Amino acid sequence: MIRKLTGAGALLLALPGAALAADAIQGGEKQATNWTAIGMFAIFVVATLFITKWAASKTKSASDFYTAGGGITGFQNGLAIAGDYMSAASFLGISAAVMISGYDGLIYSIGFLVGWPILTFLMAERLRNLGKFTFADVASFRFAQTPVRIFAASGTLVVVAFYLIAQMVGAGALIQLLFGLDYWIAVVIVGALMMIYVLFGGMTATTWVQIIKACLLLGGASFMALMVMWTYGFSPEAMFADAVRIKTDIATAGGTDPDAAASVGQSIMGPGTFIKDPISAISFGMALMFGTAGLPHILMRFFTVPSAKEARKSVMWATGWIGYFYLLTFIIGFGAITFVLTNPDFLDAEGGLIGGNNMAAVHLAQAVGGNIFLGFMSAVAFATILAVVAGLTLSGASAVSHDLYATVVKKGNPEPGSELRVSRITTIALGVIAVVLGIAFKNQNIAFMVSLAFAVAASANFPVLFMSVLWKDCTTRGAVAGGFLGLISSVALTVLSPSVWEATLGNPAGSAPFPYTSPALFSMTLAFLGIWLVSKVDNSQRARIDRAGFLAQQVRSETGIGASTASSH
Repeated sequence: MIRKLTGAGALLLALPGAALAADAIQGGEKQATNWTAIGMFAIFVVATLFITKWAASKTKSASDFYTAGGGITGFQNGLAIAGDYMSAASFLGISAAVMISGYDGLIYSIGFLVGWPILTFLMAERLRNLGKFTFADVASFRFAQTPVRIFAASGTLVVVAFYLIAQMVGAGALIQLLFGLDYWIAVVIVGALMMIYVLFGGMTATTWVQIIKACLLLGGASFMALMVMWTYGFSPEAMFADAVRIKTDIATAGGTDPDAAASVGQSIMGPGTFIKDPISAISFGMALMFGTAGLPHILMRFFTVPSAKEARKSVMWATGWIGYFYLLTFIIGFGAITFVLTNPDFLDAEGGLIGGNNMAAVHLAQAVGGNIFLGFMSAVAFATILAVVAGLTLSGASAVSHDLYATVVKKGNPEPGSELRVSRITTIALGVIAVVLGIAFKNQNIAFMVSLAFAVAASANFPVLFMSVLWKDCTTRGAVAGGFLGLISSVALTVLSPSVWEATLGNPAGSAPFPYTSPALFSMTLAFLGIWLVSKVDNSQRARIDRAGFLAQQVRSETGIGASTASSH
Protein backbone atom coordinates (compact mmCIF):
# COMPACT_ATOMS: atom_id res chain seq x y z
CA MET A 1 0.00 0.00 0.00
CA ILE A 2 1.40 3.39 -1.04
CA ARG A 3 0.29 6.63 0.56
CA LYS A 4 1.14 10.22 -0.09
CA LEU A 5 3.63 11.80 2.31
CA THR A 6 2.02 14.91 3.72
CA GLY A 7 2.15 16.78 6.99
CA ALA A 8 5.47 15.80 8.60
CA GLY A 9 6.90 14.86 5.23
CA ALA A 10 6.11 18.24 3.74
CA LEU A 11 7.55 19.97 6.80
CA LEU A 12 10.77 18.00 6.52
CA LEU A 13 11.15 18.92 2.88
CA ALA A 14 10.65 22.58 3.75
CA LEU A 15 13.24 22.67 6.50
CA PRO A 16 16.69 24.05 5.73
CA GLY A 17 19.67 21.71 5.66
CA ALA A 18 20.43 22.24 9.32
CA ALA A 19 17.04 21.08 10.40
CA LEU A 20 17.65 17.47 9.53
CA ALA A 21 21.07 17.31 11.05
CA ALA A 22 19.45 18.53 14.18
CA ASP A 23 17.91 15.85 16.12
CA ALA A 24 14.65 17.62 16.77
CA ILE A 25 12.37 14.63 16.94
CA GLN A 26 9.15 16.50 16.86
CA GLY A 27 5.57 15.63 16.36
CA GLY A 28 5.75 12.85 18.93
CA GLU A 29 2.44 11.84 20.40
CA LYS A 30 1.81 9.73 23.46
CA GLN A 31 1.60 6.12 22.31
CA ALA A 32 0.81 2.81 23.97
CA THR A 33 3.56 1.78 26.38
CA ASN A 34 6.31 -0.23 24.69
CA TRP A 35 7.31 -2.64 27.48
CA THR A 36 10.11 -4.22 25.45
CA ALA A 37 11.71 -0.81 24.94
CA ILE A 38 11.26 0.05 28.63
CA GLY A 39 12.89 -3.26 29.62
CA MET A 40 15.90 -2.61 27.35
CA PHE A 41 16.07 0.97 28.59
CA ALA A 42 16.03 -0.19 32.24
CA ILE A 43 18.87 -2.65 31.60
CA PHE A 44 20.98 0.12 30.06
CA VAL A 45 20.26 2.58 32.87
CA VAL A 46 21.05 0.03 35.63
CA ALA A 47 24.29 -1.00 33.90
CA THR A 48 25.45 2.59 33.48
CA LEU A 49 24.55 3.47 37.08
CA PHE A 50 26.85 0.64 38.21
CA ILE A 51 29.57 2.13 36.00
CA THR A 52 28.94 5.53 37.60
CA LYS A 53 29.28 3.98 41.10
CA TRP A 54 32.60 2.43 40.06
CA ALA A 55 33.78 5.67 38.44
CA ALA A 56 32.83 7.71 41.52
CA SER A 57 35.34 5.71 43.57
CA LYS A 58 38.08 6.81 41.13
CA THR A 59 37.02 10.49 40.89
CA LYS A 60 38.97 12.25 43.64
CA SER A 61 40.46 15.31 41.97
CA ALA A 62 39.61 17.94 39.36
CA SER A 63 41.85 16.05 36.93
CA ASP A 64 39.88 12.84 37.49
CA PHE A 65 36.59 14.72 37.05
CA TYR A 66 37.54 16.55 33.84
CA THR A 67 39.86 14.09 32.09
CA ALA A 68 39.59 10.68 33.87
CA GLY A 69 43.13 11.34 35.13
CA GLY A 70 44.48 11.17 31.58
CA GLY A 71 44.33 7.38 31.76
CA ILE A 72 42.09 6.51 28.78
CA THR A 73 43.80 4.64 25.92
CA GLY A 74 43.70 5.82 22.31
CA PHE A 75 41.40 2.97 21.28
CA GLN A 76 39.00 3.56 24.18
CA ASN A 77 39.02 7.30 23.57
CA GLY A 78 38.38 6.75 19.84
CA LEU A 79 35.26 4.75 20.67
CA ALA A 80 34.19 7.36 23.25
CA ILE A 81 34.69 10.19 20.73
CA ALA A 82 32.59 8.24 18.23
CA GLY A 83 29.96 7.72 20.93
CA ASP A 84 30.00 11.43 21.75
CA TYR A 85 29.81 12.47 18.10
CA MET A 86 27.26 9.96 16.74
CA SER A 87 24.28 11.76 18.22
CA ALA A 88 20.65 11.04 17.42
CA ALA A 89 21.11 13.70 14.71
CA SER A 90 23.31 11.20 12.94
CA PHE A 91 21.25 8.09 13.50
CA LEU A 92 17.74 9.51 13.17
CA GLY A 93 18.28 12.78 11.28
CA ILE A 94 20.58 11.64 8.49
CA SER A 95 18.67 8.43 7.79
CA ALA A 96 15.48 10.54 7.58
CA ALA A 97 17.24 12.95 5.20
CA VAL A 98 18.28 10.07 2.94
CA MET A 99 14.75 8.63 3.06
CA ILE A 100 13.28 11.94 1.92
CA SER A 101 15.83 13.02 -0.66
CA GLY A 102 18.17 10.12 -1.34
CA TYR A 103 21.74 11.02 -2.24
CA ASP A 104 21.28 14.62 -1.12
CA GLY A 105 21.12 13.38 2.45
CA LEU A 106 24.79 12.46 2.13
CA ILE A 107 25.78 16.13 2.51
CA TYR A 108 25.26 15.67 6.27
CA SER A 109 27.32 12.48 6.49
CA ILE A 110 30.15 13.99 4.46
CA GLY A 111 29.98 17.34 6.27
CA PHE A 112 30.13 15.71 9.70
CA LEU A 113 32.96 13.38 8.63
CA VAL A 114 35.37 15.70 6.80
CA GLY A 115 36.09 17.73 9.92
CA TRP A 116 38.06 14.82 11.33
CA PRO A 117 41.14 15.07 9.07
CA ILE A 118 41.46 18.69 10.26
CA LEU A 119 41.46 17.45 13.84
CA THR A 120 43.88 14.65 12.98
CA PHE A 121 46.53 16.70 11.19
CA LEU A 122 46.18 20.16 12.73
CA MET A 123 44.75 19.84 16.21
CA ALA A 124 44.90 16.49 18.04
CA GLU A 125 48.56 16.37 19.08
CA ARG A 126 48.84 20.11 19.65
CA LEU A 127 45.74 20.07 21.84
CA ARG A 128 47.11 17.24 23.95
CA ASN A 129 50.57 18.84 24.29
CA LEU A 130 49.32 22.34 25.14
CA GLY A 131 46.15 21.73 27.12
CA LYS A 132 45.20 20.36 30.48
CA PHE A 133 41.42 20.35 30.92
CA THR A 134 39.70 22.55 28.29
CA PHE A 135 40.37 24.01 24.85
CA ALA A 136 40.77 27.43 26.53
CA ASP A 137 44.04 26.13 28.00
CA VAL A 138 45.30 25.86 24.43
CA ALA A 139 43.84 29.13 23.13
CA SER A 140 45.26 31.11 26.07
CA PHE A 141 48.66 29.37 26.27
CA ARG A 142 50.71 32.50 25.37
CA PHE A 143 47.99 35.13 25.81
CA ALA A 144 46.59 37.11 28.72
CA GLN A 145 44.49 34.57 30.60
CA THR A 146 41.44 36.56 31.68
CA PRO A 147 40.10 37.97 28.38
CA VAL A 148 40.79 34.81 26.35
CA ARG A 149 39.21 32.53 28.93
CA ILE A 150 36.14 34.77 29.21
CA PHE A 151 35.74 34.49 25.44
CA ALA A 152 36.39 30.72 25.42
CA ALA A 153 33.88 30.12 28.21
CA SER A 154 31.30 32.27 26.38
CA GLY A 155 31.77 30.32 23.14
CA THR A 156 31.62 27.00 24.99
CA LEU A 157 28.45 27.86 26.89
CA VAL A 158 26.63 29.12 23.77
CA VAL A 159 27.49 25.94 21.85
CA VAL A 160 26.56 23.73 24.81
CA ALA A 161 23.26 25.54 25.41
CA PHE A 162 21.96 25.16 21.84
CA TYR A 163 23.19 21.57 21.59
CA LEU A 164 21.62 20.68 24.97
CA ILE A 165 18.18 22.08 24.14
CA ALA A 166 18.02 20.09 20.90
CA GLN A 167 19.07 16.87 22.65
CA MET A 168 16.60 17.34 25.52
CA VAL A 169 13.65 18.00 23.20
CA GLY A 170 14.70 15.06 21.05
CA ALA A 171 14.91 12.74 24.06
CA GLY A 172 11.57 13.92 25.41
CA ALA A 173 9.78 13.36 22.10
CA LEU A 174 11.42 9.96 21.58
CA ILE A 175 10.45 8.62 25.01
CA GLN A 176 6.97 10.14 24.70
CA LEU A 177 6.52 8.30 21.42
CA LEU A 178 7.98 4.96 22.44
CA PHE A 179 7.37 4.60 26.17
CA GLY A 180 3.97 6.26 26.55
CA LEU A 181 5.21 8.73 29.18
CA ASP A 182 4.24 12.38 29.39
CA TYR A 183 6.72 14.66 27.63
CA TRP A 184 7.78 16.60 30.74
CA ILE A 185 8.41 13.37 32.68
CA ALA A 186 10.65 12.14 29.84
CA VAL A 187 12.68 15.37 29.89
CA VAL A 188 13.06 15.25 33.69
CA ILE A 189 14.27 11.61 33.50
CA VAL A 190 16.96 12.56 30.96
CA GLY A 191 18.07 15.54 33.04
CA ALA A 192 18.21 13.51 36.27
CA LEU A 193 20.23 10.65 34.75
CA MET A 194 22.63 13.05 33.06
CA MET A 195 23.26 14.87 36.36
CA ILE A 196 23.91 11.58 38.16
CA TYR A 197 26.46 10.42 35.56
CA VAL A 198 28.38 13.69 35.53
CA LEU A 199 28.06 14.61 39.23
CA PHE A 200 29.37 11.36 40.62
CA GLY A 201 31.33 9.75 37.81
CA GLY A 202 32.75 12.74 35.95
CA MET A 203 34.70 12.00 32.77
CA THR A 204 35.36 8.35 33.70
CA ALA A 205 31.64 7.48 33.84
CA THR A 206 30.84 9.66 30.83
CA THR A 207 33.60 7.95 28.80
CA TRP A 208 32.33 4.45 29.52
CA VAL A 209 28.71 5.40 28.89
CA GLN A 210 29.85 6.75 25.50
CA ILE A 211 31.90 3.61 24.72
CA ILE A 212 28.98 1.27 25.54
CA LYS A 213 26.57 3.41 23.56
CA ALA A 214 28.93 3.49 20.55
CA CYS A 215 29.21 -0.32 20.55
CA LEU A 216 25.43 -0.76 20.84
CA LEU A 217 24.72 1.80 18.10
CA LEU A 218 27.31 0.38 15.71
CA GLY A 219 26.05 -3.16 16.34
CA GLY A 220 22.38 -2.25 15.92
CA ALA A 221 22.94 -0.13 12.80
CA SER A 222 25.11 -2.90 11.28
CA PHE A 223 22.32 -5.43 11.78
CA MET A 224 19.73 -3.10 10.22
CA ALA A 225 21.92 -2.41 7.18
CA LEU A 226 22.76 -6.12 6.84
CA MET A 227 19.08 -7.11 6.85
CA VAL A 228 18.23 -4.47 4.24
CA MET A 229 21.05 -5.56 1.93
CA TRP A 230 20.31 -9.25 2.49
CA THR A 231 16.76 -8.67 1.22
CA TYR A 232 18.24 -7.38 -2.06
CA GLY A 233 20.85 -10.10 -2.37
CA PHE A 234 23.51 -7.55 -1.35
CA SER A 235 22.92 -5.66 -4.60
CA PRO A 236 22.89 -1.85 -4.08
CA GLU A 237 21.63 -1.48 -7.64
CA ALA A 238 18.52 -3.54 -6.86
CA MET A 239 17.86 -1.48 -3.70
CA PHE A 240 18.22 1.82 -5.56
CA ALA A 241 15.94 0.65 -8.39
CA ASP A 242 13.27 -0.39 -5.87
CA ALA A 243 13.58 2.94 -4.03
CA VAL A 244 13.15 4.91 -7.28
CA ARG A 245 10.07 2.82 -8.16
CA ILE A 246 8.50 3.40 -4.73
CA LYS A 247 9.14 7.16 -4.82
CA THR A 248 7.57 7.27 -8.29
CA ASP A 249 4.53 5.32 -7.06
CA ILE A 250 4.12 7.66 -4.07
CA ALA A 251 4.21 10.70 -6.36
CA THR A 252 1.70 9.07 -8.73
CA ALA A 253 -0.63 8.20 -5.83
CA GLY A 254 -0.47 11.85 -4.79
CA GLY A 255 -1.92 12.96 -8.12
CA THR A 256 1.30 13.80 -9.99
CA ASP A 257 1.22 13.01 -13.71
CA PRO A 258 3.31 9.95 -14.73
CA ASP A 259 6.18 11.85 -16.39
CA ALA A 260 6.61 14.23 -13.46
CA ALA A 261 6.25 11.33 -11.00
CA ALA A 262 9.07 9.46 -12.75
CA SER A 263 11.22 12.58 -12.45
CA VAL A 264 10.43 12.78 -8.73
CA GLY A 265 11.43 9.16 -8.27
CA GLN A 266 14.67 9.59 -10.18
CA SER A 267 15.55 12.75 -8.23
CA ILE A 268 16.62 10.73 -5.18
CA MET A 269 19.65 9.53 -7.16
CA GLY A 270 21.14 13.03 -7.54
CA PRO A 271 21.70 16.32 -5.68
CA GLY A 272 19.62 19.50 -5.57
CA THR A 273 16.70 18.65 -3.26
CA PHE A 274 17.82 20.35 -0.05
CA ILE A 275 20.44 23.03 -0.60
CA LYS A 276 19.78 24.62 -3.96
CA ASP A 277 22.28 27.50 -4.22
CA PRO A 278 26.09 27.21 -4.09
CA ILE A 279 26.60 29.78 -1.32
CA SER A 280 24.28 27.93 1.06
CA ALA A 281 25.98 24.63 0.21
CA ILE A 282 29.47 26.04 0.84
CA SER A 283 28.41 27.84 4.01
CA PHE A 284 26.58 24.84 5.46
CA GLY A 285 29.48 22.55 4.55
CA MET A 286 31.94 24.91 6.27
CA ALA A 287 29.82 24.94 9.43
CA LEU A 288 29.80 21.15 9.63
CA MET A 289 33.44 20.73 8.61
CA PHE A 290 35.14 23.40 10.75
CA GLY A 291 32.51 23.27 13.50
CA THR A 292 33.68 19.76 14.35
CA ALA A 293 37.14 21.17 15.14
CA GLY A 294 35.59 23.74 17.48
CA LEU A 295 33.09 21.66 19.48
CA PRO A 296 34.18 21.96 23.14
CA HIS A 297 32.85 18.55 24.23
CA ILE A 298 34.82 16.86 21.42
CA LEU A 299 38.02 18.86 21.99
CA MET A 300 37.87 18.04 25.71
CA ARG A 301 38.25 14.35 24.94
CA PHE A 302 41.87 14.82 23.77
CA PHE A 303 42.93 15.61 27.34
CA THR A 304 41.80 12.20 28.61
CA VAL A 305 44.69 10.32 26.95
CA PRO A 306 48.23 10.07 28.39
CA SER A 307 50.18 11.33 25.36
CA ALA A 308 50.01 13.09 21.98
CA LYS A 309 50.56 9.75 20.25
CA GLU A 310 47.44 8.37 21.93
CA ALA A 311 45.53 11.54 20.99
CA ARG A 312 46.41 10.99 17.33
CA LYS A 313 45.51 7.31 17.60
CA SER A 314 42.14 8.15 19.16
CA VAL A 315 41.26 10.44 16.23
CA MET A 316 42.19 7.72 13.75
CA TRP A 317 39.98 5.18 15.52
CA ALA A 318 37.13 7.71 15.85
CA THR A 319 37.31 8.60 12.14
CA GLY A 320 37.10 4.92 11.21
CA TRP A 321 34.09 4.19 13.41
CA ILE A 322 32.25 7.37 12.42
CA GLY A 323 32.93 6.88 8.71
CA TYR A 324 31.66 3.29 8.90
CA PHE A 325 28.56 4.43 10.77
CA TYR A 326 27.72 7.08 8.18
CA LEU A 327 27.90 4.45 5.43
CA LEU A 328 25.32 2.49 7.41
CA THR A 329 22.97 5.48 7.75
CA PHE A 330 22.91 5.75 3.96
CA ILE A 331 21.75 2.12 3.63
CA ILE A 332 19.28 2.63 6.49
CA GLY A 333 17.82 5.69 4.76
CA PHE A 334 17.22 3.82 1.49
CA GLY A 335 15.95 0.85 3.50
CA ALA A 336 13.38 3.16 5.10
CA ILE A 337 12.10 4.05 1.62
CA THR A 338 11.62 0.40 0.65
CA PHE A 339 10.53 -1.08 4.00
CA VAL A 340 8.74 1.75 5.83
CA LEU A 341 7.06 4.01 3.25
CA THR A 342 5.22 1.03 1.76
CA ASN A 343 3.94 -0.35 5.08
CA PRO A 344 0.61 1.07 6.31
CA ASP A 345 1.47 0.00 9.88
CA PHE A 346 4.01 2.82 10.05
CA LEU A 347 1.82 5.53 8.50
CA ASP A 348 -0.78 7.78 10.11
CA ALA A 349 -4.21 8.70 8.77
CA GLU A 350 -2.74 11.40 6.51
CA GLY A 351 -0.10 9.08 5.08
CA GLY A 352 2.85 10.57 7.02
CA LEU A 353 5.16 8.53 9.22
CA ILE A 354 3.90 7.98 12.75
CA GLY A 355 5.96 10.23 15.02
CA GLY A 356 7.35 12.22 12.10
CA ASN A 357 9.99 11.44 9.49
CA ASN A 358 12.83 11.38 12.02
CA MET A 359 11.34 8.13 13.30
CA ALA A 360 12.23 6.40 9.99
CA ALA A 361 15.16 4.44 11.45
CA VAL A 362 13.10 3.38 14.48
CA HIS A 363 10.30 2.08 12.25
CA LEU A 364 12.85 0.28 10.07
CA ALA A 365 14.18 -1.45 13.19
CA GLN A 366 10.72 -2.90 13.78
CA ALA A 367 10.36 -3.85 10.12
CA VAL A 368 13.59 -5.87 10.02
CA GLY A 369 13.77 -7.17 13.60
CA GLY A 370 10.32 -7.11 15.17
CA ASN A 371 9.35 -5.72 18.57
CA ILE A 372 12.43 -6.96 20.43
CA PHE A 373 14.83 -5.24 18.04
CA LEU A 374 12.58 -2.15 18.08
CA GLY A 375 12.96 -2.09 21.86
CA PHE A 376 16.71 -2.49 21.56
CA MET A 377 17.13 0.34 19.02
CA SER A 378 14.76 2.58 20.99
CA ALA A 379 16.94 2.13 24.07
CA VAL A 380 20.06 2.72 21.95
CA ALA A 381 18.60 5.92 20.49
CA PHE A 382 17.88 7.10 24.02
CA ALA A 383 21.37 6.07 25.19
CA THR A 384 22.76 8.04 22.25
CA ILE A 385 21.10 11.23 23.47
CA LEU A 386 22.08 10.55 27.09
CA ALA A 387 25.77 10.05 26.24
CA VAL A 388 25.90 13.26 24.19
CA VAL A 389 24.11 15.24 26.91
CA ALA A 390 26.58 13.99 29.56
CA GLY A 391 29.56 15.07 27.43
CA LEU A 392 28.01 18.49 26.78
CA THR A 393 27.28 19.06 30.46
CA LEU A 394 30.83 18.14 31.42
CA SER A 395 32.30 20.63 28.92
CA GLY A 396 29.93 23.36 30.15
CA ALA A 397 30.81 22.66 33.79
CA SER A 398 34.54 22.78 33.02
CA ALA A 399 34.16 26.12 31.22
CA VAL A 400 32.59 27.68 34.32
CA SER A 401 34.72 26.02 37.02
CA HIS A 402 38.14 25.80 35.33
CA ASP A 403 38.15 28.72 32.89
CA LEU A 404 36.06 31.28 34.79
CA TYR A 405 36.26 30.35 38.49
CA ALA A 406 39.75 28.85 38.90
CA THR A 407 41.61 30.97 36.33
CA VAL A 408 39.73 34.28 36.10
CA VAL A 409 38.16 34.70 39.56
CA LYS A 410 40.85 32.95 41.64
CA LYS A 411 43.76 33.97 39.34
CA GLY A 412 44.91 30.35 38.98
CA ASN A 413 45.03 29.67 42.75
CA PRO A 414 41.70 28.13 43.81
CA GLU A 415 41.39 26.57 47.26
CA PRO A 416 41.89 22.77 47.30
CA GLY A 417 38.69 21.03 46.25
CA SER A 418 36.85 24.26 45.41
CA GLU A 419 37.17 23.84 41.62
CA LEU A 420 35.60 20.38 41.77
CA ARG A 421 32.82 21.75 44.01
CA VAL A 422 32.06 24.55 41.53
CA SER A 423 32.00 21.95 38.72
CA ARG A 424 29.35 19.93 40.49
CA ILE A 425 27.26 23.00 41.33
CA THR A 426 27.48 24.05 37.67
CA THR A 427 26.45 20.54 36.57
CA ILE A 428 23.28 20.77 38.68
CA ALA A 429 22.55 24.26 37.35
CA LEU A 430 23.07 23.16 33.73
CA GLY A 431 20.87 20.11 34.32
CA VAL A 432 18.03 22.22 35.70
CA ILE A 433 18.38 24.79 32.89
CA ALA A 434 18.40 22.01 30.27
CA VAL A 435 15.21 20.47 31.72
CA VAL A 436 13.42 23.83 31.91
CA LEU A 437 14.42 24.82 28.36
CA GLY A 438 13.63 21.34 27.06
CA ILE A 439 10.08 21.66 28.41
CA ALA A 440 9.75 25.30 27.28
CA PHE A 441 10.83 24.51 23.70
CA LYS A 442 8.59 21.47 23.36
CA ASN A 443 6.44 23.00 20.63
CA GLN A 444 9.13 25.08 18.96
CA ASN A 445 11.08 24.17 15.87
CA ILE A 446 14.40 23.80 17.63
CA ALA A 447 16.01 22.04 14.68
CA PHE A 448 18.17 25.06 13.85
CA MET A 449 19.89 24.93 17.25
CA VAL A 450 22.30 22.11 16.46
CA SER A 451 23.32 23.80 13.21
CA LEU A 452 23.75 27.02 15.20
CA ALA A 453 26.02 25.15 17.60
CA PHE A 454 28.17 24.01 14.67
CA ALA A 455 28.13 27.48 13.10
CA VAL A 456 29.17 29.12 16.40
CA ALA A 457 31.93 26.54 16.93
CA ALA A 458 33.22 27.12 13.38
CA SER A 459 32.94 30.91 13.62
CA ALA A 460 34.26 31.52 17.14
CA ASN A 461 36.17 28.62 18.68
CA PHE A 462 37.92 27.24 15.59
CA PRO A 463 39.44 30.51 14.26
CA VAL A 464 40.84 31.40 17.70
CA LEU A 465 42.29 27.91 18.19
CA PHE A 466 43.73 27.80 14.66
CA MET A 467 45.32 31.27 14.70
CA SER A 468 46.63 31.07 18.27
CA VAL A 469 48.44 27.80 17.60
CA LEU A 470 49.68 28.36 14.03
CA TRP A 471 50.18 32.13 13.54
CA LYS A 472 53.06 33.75 15.42
CA ASP A 473 51.69 37.32 15.12
CA CYS A 474 48.34 36.52 16.76
CA THR A 475 47.78 38.62 19.90
CA THR A 476 45.42 38.57 22.87
CA ARG A 477 43.41 41.51 21.53
CA GLY A 478 43.19 39.95 18.07
CA ALA A 479 42.04 36.55 19.37
CA VAL A 480 39.39 38.05 21.67
CA ALA A 481 38.11 40.63 19.15
CA GLY A 482 37.94 38.14 16.27
CA GLY A 483 36.46 35.42 18.46
CA PHE A 484 33.66 37.61 19.77
CA LEU A 485 33.07 38.95 16.24
CA GLY A 486 32.55 35.37 15.01
CA LEU A 487 30.41 34.47 18.03
CA ILE A 488 28.07 37.46 17.79
CA SER A 489 27.77 37.47 13.98
CA SER A 490 27.02 33.72 13.77
CA VAL A 491 24.21 33.99 16.32
CA ALA A 492 22.82 37.20 14.77
CA LEU A 493 22.88 35.93 11.17
CA THR A 494 21.21 32.66 12.20
CA VAL A 495 18.39 34.59 13.88
CA LEU A 496 18.00 36.62 10.67
CA SER A 497 18.02 33.51 8.44
CA PRO A 498 14.86 31.84 7.08
CA SER A 499 15.20 28.91 9.51
CA VAL A 500 14.57 31.24 12.46
CA TRP A 501 13.15 34.49 11.07
CA GLU A 502 10.40 32.72 9.11
CA ALA A 503 10.06 29.15 10.45
CA THR A 504 10.41 29.93 14.18
CA LEU A 505 9.45 33.58 14.58
CA GLY A 506 6.54 33.29 12.14
CA ASN A 507 7.46 36.11 9.76
CA PRO A 508 6.21 35.90 6.14
CA ALA A 509 8.06 33.68 3.66
CA GLY A 510 10.81 35.52 1.82
CA SER A 511 11.15 38.23 4.48
CA ALA A 512 14.33 36.96 6.14
CA PRO A 513 17.04 39.67 6.05
CA PHE A 514 19.77 37.00 5.68
CA PRO A 515 18.81 34.66 2.83
CA TYR A 516 21.15 31.69 3.41
CA THR A 517 20.79 28.50 5.45
CA SER A 518 24.01 28.80 7.45
CA PRO A 519 26.03 31.88 8.44
CA ALA A 520 29.42 30.10 8.65
CA LEU A 521 30.86 31.38 5.35
CA PHE A 522 30.30 34.98 6.47
CA SER A 523 30.76 34.82 10.25
CA MET A 524 33.86 32.59 10.05
CA THR A 525 35.43 34.95 7.49
CA LEU A 526 34.66 37.89 9.80
CA ALA A 527 36.33 36.09 12.70
CA PHE A 528 39.55 35.37 10.77
CA LEU A 529 39.65 38.91 9.39
CA GLY A 530 39.07 40.34 12.86
CA ILE A 531 41.87 38.27 14.39
CA TRP A 532 44.29 39.20 11.58
CA LEU A 533 43.46 42.91 11.42
CA VAL A 534 43.41 43.61 15.18
CA SER A 535 46.59 41.56 15.72
CA LYS A 536 48.39 43.44 12.91
CA VAL A 537 47.60 46.90 14.33
CA ASP A 538 48.20 45.85 17.96
CA ASN A 539 51.54 47.32 19.13
CA SER A 540 50.89 47.13 22.86
CA GLN A 541 53.33 45.71 25.43
CA ARG A 542 51.05 42.69 25.78
CA ALA A 543 51.21 42.06 22.02
CA ARG A 544 55.02 41.94 22.15
CA ILE A 545 54.82 39.34 24.93
CA ASP A 546 52.27 37.34 22.90
CA ARG A 547 54.49 37.24 19.82
CA ALA A 548 57.61 36.42 21.82
CA GLY A 549 55.85 33.44 23.37
CA PHE A 550 55.11 31.75 20.04
CA LEU A 551 58.41 29.87 19.79
CA ALA A 552 58.01 28.22 23.19
CA GLN A 553 54.43 27.33 22.32
CA GLN A 554 55.48 25.87 18.97
CA VAL A 555 58.22 23.71 20.51
CA ARG A 556 55.86 22.32 23.12
CA SER A 557 52.98 21.78 20.68
CA GLU A 558 55.22 19.92 18.22
CA THR A 559 57.41 17.93 20.63
CA GLY A 560 55.37 17.62 23.83
CA ILE A 561 58.34 18.77 25.92
CA GLY A 562 56.90 20.12 29.15
CA ALA A 563 53.41 18.80 28.43
CA SER A 564 51.42 17.48 31.36
CA THR A 565 51.22 13.71 31.71
CA ALA A 566 48.72 11.48 33.43
CA SER A 567 50.87 11.42 36.57
CA SER A 568 51.18 15.20 36.80
CA HIS A 569 47.55 16.02 36.22
